Amino acid sequence: MANVAVIGAGAWGTALAKLLADKGNPTALWAHQGELAERIGRERENPRYLPGVALPASLRATSDLEGALRGAELVVVVVPSHALREVVREAEPHIPRDALVCSATKGIENDSLMLMSEVLVDELGREAEPRLSYLSGPSFAREVAAGQPTTVVVAGRSPPETHAVQRMLATDRFRVYSSDDVVGVEVGGALKNVVAIAAGICDGLGLGHNARAGLITRGLAEIGRMAAAKGANPLTLAGLSGMGDLVLTCTGELSRNRTVGLEMGRGRKLEQILEGLGHVAEGVKTAKSAYDLANKLGVSAPITVEVYRMLYEGKPPPQAVVDLMTRALTKE
Repeated sequence: MANVAVIGAGAWGTALAKLLADKGNPTALWAHQGELAERIGRERENPRYLPGVALPASLRATSDLEGALRGAELVVVVVPSHALREVVREAEPHIPRDALVCSATKGIENDSLMLMSEVLVDELGREAEPRLSYLSGPSFAREVAAGQPTTVVVAGRSPPETHAVQRMLATDRFRVYSSDDVVGVEVGGALKNVVAIAAGICDGLGLGHNARAGLITRGLAEIGRMAAAKGANPLTLAGLSGMGDLVLTCTGELSRNRTVGLEMGRGRKLEQILEGLGHVAEGVKTAKSAYDLANKLGVSAPITVEVYRMLYEGKPPPQAVVDLMTRALTKE
């Protein structure tokens, strides 16, 4: 057993906190809002983000960040990508110097165009890098919380620490692989959300299975180019954080990013969709940072470009489809 702090009480943070607490680890779940922490403690479930899922007695919810981190041996950071830097900066003085830190946040920071791994090193210092790892893969929070079989990957640059996190997270229903390709795992986890919005738009427009299959395949190629330009091994994208997460997020009914695209394809305005969603759809913010990063790296990313233009420039989805399909012909 280990003392665990999970920073972020959204659906994914709550599911991971439950998983770790179910293993017998004393687990603190930090919520930014005091009211939510109180309700989780009182009702023994997260009524806002994961209603109907009973939480074990070994899990305590708190809005006291310092208290949540006190004595932690494993810190799991699960906050939206746009909030990661601010939360980690606030947490840094209270994270025990020997604690393992695992990020389960997927995205690219908008202004700096940094991956979450780069943000963490920026805030925690280069000396912390051996203790840092990154969790990704096809994993809907509700299914993990329900104990449905799930397979994920944790990446880190120091094998002993990465393998330690792998063992701490693994259960008979949650299989964890390890990787040393931090960049590949992170790029796959971030960019699949952008492609999922495009896949949802395809479905919302009623374009059929052929279109969705082609989009997923070409989306994977696009993600692979971005990852390679950042120094990753493109073969990593054939794994759980690439193809696995891409298929799940582009086809699963529980995918928030696919839902955004689906409703856009049906003609709804983005502002209305996000207001009714109630959860963060990381792909909306990542579309902008991915668009900017592709331009910076000189990478061809036509799907990302069209998603960006639909989200931020109001381009009609049917026109985006035409523009994608009529680009200059090339080899695969």
